Amino acid sequence: MSIPSQKQEITALGKIILDQEARAIHLIAERLDESFSAAVELLASCQGKIIISGMGKSGIIAQKIAATMSSTGSTALFLHPADAAHGDLGIVGHTDTVICLSKSGTTEELNFIIPALRQIGAKIIAMTGNPRSFLAQKADITLDTGIAKEACPYDLAPTTSTTAMLAMGDALAIALMQVKNFTQRDFALTHPKGSLGRRLTVKVSDIMAKGDAVPIVSESASVTGLILEMTSKRYGVSAVITDDGKLCGIFTDGDLRRLVQSGREFLNLSAGSVMTANPKTVTGDTMAKECLDILETWRITQLLVCDDEQHPVGMVHIHDLIVLGL
Repeated sequence: MSIPSQKQEITALGKIILDQEARAIHLIAERLDESFSAAVELLASCQGKIIISGMGKSGIIAQKIAATMSSTGSTALFLHPADAAHGDLGIVGHTDTVICLSKSGTTEELNFIIPALRQIGAKIIAMTGNPRSFLAQKADITLDTGIAKEACPYDLAPTTSTTAMLAMGDALAIALMQVKNFTQRDFALTHPKGSLGRRLTVKVSDIMAKGDAVPIVSESASVTGLILEMTSKRYGVSAVITDDGKLCGIFTDGDLRRLVQSGREFLNLSAGSVMTANPKTVTGDTMAKECLDILETWRITQLLVCDDEQHPVGMVHIHDLIVLGL
């Protein structure tokens, strides 16, 4: 076999395997019935934890489902069935719901703990390809994840079956999320490190410069003093305030260039006479993403932050927002 044809055959094989798994999920979707809605309703009404268990590859899928549910508004965790039989079953309470994953429904370690789960009073949802198995018969609700054949050529290695479980777990998690009205804002709170979390949780007050770091002069200050204040700070601008401390304008390096180009004497002029009045401002409660939108819309690089009485209390530079990954 030549190398080019070998590559083509391997690629073709990959397409066949992906198609097999895709068709398996499609068939599971066609068989989906009211057991699914019953499972979602049971999970939505769960007053305790959602505990997900499985052995081997099914256990790995169980961990992923638990992680997805945890990040979409449901308290979920993975419980290894072997560990559960040796004391970890103590985390299960009578208000919990346990989802058990097993292709055959005859996994010894999993079935061993089923009677104990029943005595505890926890509800049981089975995810299995064998509706006549011990697991399916003892569960309150059974979700059919049965497949005709694994993608493995020997029909041995869990491949299509675990894909089916993963897809069913995703369907449960996302349906549950929507039933519980889990919003983007809620998602951001569980993902503060992600880009969405930063956009929806970080406020201007969390990142602004404040105190002596903010360049401020009074409107009666000379342009000389204004320039010194502006250049001593890192923003290339200075706020101009009234005698009672309220913002009345801003002076930027662009304003300074225009003064120099005008050819007039200006060093002894007052800050109030050369400032730009009514500058764009935000409050400390403004979301960081909204602040970035303002900067980009008006093609400016910094914004003054003012309190409710228009006293400047901070400064935000576009670089502060870029560093956040917004």
